[in-house]
Parts: sequence; C-alpha cells; structure tokens
Amino acid sequence: MITDPLLWLCAALGAFMVGVSKAGITGLSILSIALFNHVFPSSKQASGLVLPLLIFGDFVAVFSYRKHTQWHYLWRLLPWTAAGVVLGYFTLGRISDHTARILIGSIIVSLAALSFWRKYASAGDDKAASLHWSAGAVIGMTAGFITLVANAAGPLMAIYLVAMRLPKMEYVGTAAVFFMLLNLFKVPFMVDLGLITAQSFSFNLMLAPAVLLGALAGRWLLKHVNQNLFEQLVLLLSLIGGILLIV
Repeated sequence: MITDPLLWLCAALGAFMVGVSKAGITGLSILSIALFNHVFPSSKQASGLVLPLLIFGDFVAVFSYRKHTQWHYLWRLLPWTAAGVVLGYFTLGRISDHTARILIGSIIVSLAALSFWRKYASAGDDKAASLHWSAGAVIGMTAGFITLVANAAGPLMAIYLVAMRLPKMEYVGTAAVFFMLLNLFKVPFMVDLGLITAQSFSFNLMLAPAVLLGALAGRWLLKHVNQNLFEQLVLLLSLIGGILLIV
C-alpha cells in the first residue's frame, strides 16, 4: 500500500480520470493508466489495481447511457475481444513489464495516427469511413490482449467507434456496455494471476469516491463538447497516452 502523499494524489487523480473517461471523454482512460503506472513500479500490479475502479466507472456509465447503446457494433467485436483476453492471459507471465509497455504504446500510437489519417482522408465520404469486418476482428483481438495486460483498450475502441461515425451519445453508450462486459469477463483471469487481492480491493474502495466524482464531471463535460471536438479530443488523448506508455 502506498504511503507517499504525492503518490496518493496521483492515484486519486488517476481514479478521477477513470470516472471522466467512463462518462465523458473516453481517451482520458489511457492517461489514468499512465498515472497508475507511475504510482506502482509494476505495470502488471497496476493493471490489477485499476480493474475494479474501471468496473465501478462502467456501472455508473451504463446506468447513465445504456439507452444509447448500439448493440450491433458490440456483437462484431465481443467474440474477438474475448479471444484476445484469453491470449493475454496465457502470455502475460511470459513478457516483461517494459516489453508490454513498449508494445502497447506502439500499437496505440500507430492506430491513433492511422485513425487521424482516415478521418481527414475520408472527410465527407461515409463509405470510406467504414471498417472491413477483418479490421474489426484485429482491433477486437488486440483490444482483448492489451486490456488484460494493461487495461489500455480504450484507445482501440475509440478508433473503432470514431471510424463508425457514431454520434457522441451513442459512442459513450456503446463503449460503456462494451467495457462493462469486457472488464467483468477479465476478473477471473486477474484473480487467478494474483493481480486482484483482498488488499488491492481495499485500495479500490478508498478511491471509489474519486471515480464517482469524475463520472459526474464527465457527464457535465459531455453535454458541453460538440461532436467534432469530441472526436478530436478522443484521438488526441489516445495518441498522447500511447506516447506516455512508450517513454
């Protein structure tokens, strides 16, 4: 358990960002992951500690935005994402923290850059903005893998949903249900790996109020951000978060 007040401040800020990301600007989730990786020396330990906070934020977001969920986009991803989680479970013990951070950061930066290119290259062309099913499969499996390793699937989902040109309310509602189902699916794997324990859960309970406060702030923010700015913020924060993981 941490004792340094500055690290507690970083942890509380990270939990606040979790709440904001779940109910508002999704790209902030990767910044919260970067903060928790600063608080804890092991990215694997940080992954287990953050998961219950993410689930708490998921419940708040689903309660707020469930009526906006677009289920047909979820069915395209969930089977592939589940396969990616299983793959991550079997490989987590075979890669170092440093390798995991470099791999995840590189994937996020590459896909965010690609998404920026797609967004502006296909401006005004809805057909060009759509993704082939195989791209959804790759994104789903990659998201499943890296969400088990570092809870960093947010940017990949952001890229997928922005490419689908979902309005911001449908975007948030669809992402909320997707991540609630995904994060609950991950719990038995994280417990088996020893990354979620009674001690880590007591730490989660202390940070839960910060998640709730962040969710309230995220709901307010979502109402005051226009669609184009919303998409740009999501992609930009994903890009920044990927770079932070690399460095």
